[in-house]
Formats: sequence, C-alpha cells, structure tokens
Amino acid sequence: MYIVDLHSHSNVSDGILNPDELIAYAAEKKVNMLALTDHDDIAGLEIAKKKSVELGIHFINGVEISVSWRNRTIHMVGLDFDHQNKDLAQGLKKIREGRIDRAKKIAYGLAMVGIPNAYEEAKKFASHQVIGRVHFAHFLVSKGYSKNIKTVFNKYMTKGKPGYVDHQWASLEDAVNWINNAGGKAVIAHPGRYDMGSKLYPQFFQEFKELGGSGIEVISGSQSLNQIDYFADYAERHELYGSVGSDFHGHGVSYRDLGPTHQLPDKVKPIWSQFLTTN
Repeated sequence: MYIVDLHSHSNVSDGILNPDELIAYAAEKKVNMLALTDHDDIAGLEIAKKKSVELGIHFINGVEISVSWRNRTIHMVGLDFDHQNKDLAQGLKKIREGRIDRAKKIAYGLAMVGIPNAYEEAKKFASHQVIGRVHFAHFLVSKGYSKNIKTVFNKYMTKGKPGYVDHQWASLEDAVNWINNAGGKAVIAHPGRYDMGSKLYPQFFQEFKELGGSGIEVISGSQSLNQIDYFADYAERHELYGSVGSDFHGHGVSYRDLGPTHQLPDKVKPIWSQFLTTN
C-alpha cells in the first residue's frame, strides 16, 4: 500500500521532532510520501528534503498557513510549492511577526490570573523563534498548572479563557494566492474542527474554490469516520481534491500517529495524484 501523509509538523513550529528526525520516523512508519507543514514557516523544508532523498521518501514542500475568515481562525495547508518564492516568504514572515505579538498578549492574560513570566518560560520550549500556544501549554504542564496539554487548552486557551487571544491572520484570498503564485496547491486543513454547520460550510468551500483553492483534508488526525464521509461529499460537490494528513506533532501531543489510518473515499480525487506527475 502506498502511504501518504500530507500534514505533519517539526520543531520548526510546534512539533517535537526536528525535520531530520521526522523524516527518519516517517521511513520507520513506511510512509511513501510526506509533506512537512509547519505553522507559517518553511525553514525546515530543505533539511527534510535532503533527508527524504537519503531514505527514499517522496517529499512534498508544505506549510500550514493561519487564516482569518468571518471572524474564525482557519488553517490552510499549502503543498508542492516553490519554497523560494519571495511573495510567499514575505507573507509568512508577516504572520510570524503577528504570532510574536499574540504570544505576548497570551502571556499578559496568564499574568492576570497569577501565572508570571509565561512568555519567557514558553520561549524555553520553542526551539525556533516563534512561540505558539503549544509552547505555553508545555510550560504550564511543566510547572504543574495543568496535568496535560489537552487540559491546558480547555482551561486557559479556548475562547473566554485567560490565555485566549482573538487575532487577525492572513485573509483566505491572500493565503490562496501566495500558494498558487508559488506553483502549489491550497488545501483546507482539518475542516472538522471549525464547526461551521450545514449553512456556513457550503459558503466557505464555494468561496475557497472560487479563490483558486484546490482541496479539502478529507482525512485528518482529528476527524471521525462520519466526518470523513461528510467532507468527502463536500469535496465531490465543489470539485475539490481530497487530501490526507495525520497532523502529527509528536508522541503525546497528536491525535494520530504519522501515516493516516483510513483510505480516501473512491469518489474523491486524491490531490497527491498531481504530485506524482509533477515531481
């Protein structure tokens, strides 16, 4: 069986493994095609690509872009693009600068409930320059404020909690354009997390398609079998490709292990068919 995983993270963003280790683990898991999709950062791609060549893995350039759409935060995966494209690099840099600002606001919110020095402490868990929510989570668990990362998010990071920050990310149009202009494919990541309902999902996917979007992550680490069927229907209806991804961040912090456990429904065209012919 040809195993594809088009959504994974390294410690360039909020994963546990460095790019080399991630590729080595993918080889151990018999993954044939892998995309590294760090949050708003492509710094790990060249290292991962080199290791993939050594280990015989078909590597796909990837990134997970933070997007704002109708006051919601959406994640969009870009795949198979030119990682040296200047417009894409500049757009991602701007988002990362916004992440730094958000991190400082998160720290301020935590300080207001008696958790001091959160920014400095979270930074210790961030091997790269951008601090994400998961780094705050690791800090809070390490200091005994919560028993695990999931509890941290429920207690501190969700809407209405002290560590929640409402932030404006890239527009959907800009994000799609960055990826398309760099020769890649834009895919909506883990759509089941957005809880839009039967009214908003069709509007969202239609707008995404009209802007030049290419696919939907039909299979994601956090999506159930019912959700797989649900989003396969949307992919077919809007003539979008289907993608698969574990959203692997590392052991103990991921919904699924590397390499998806389900097959893409036959009615959906796999987006990786495009990569097999162009790489």
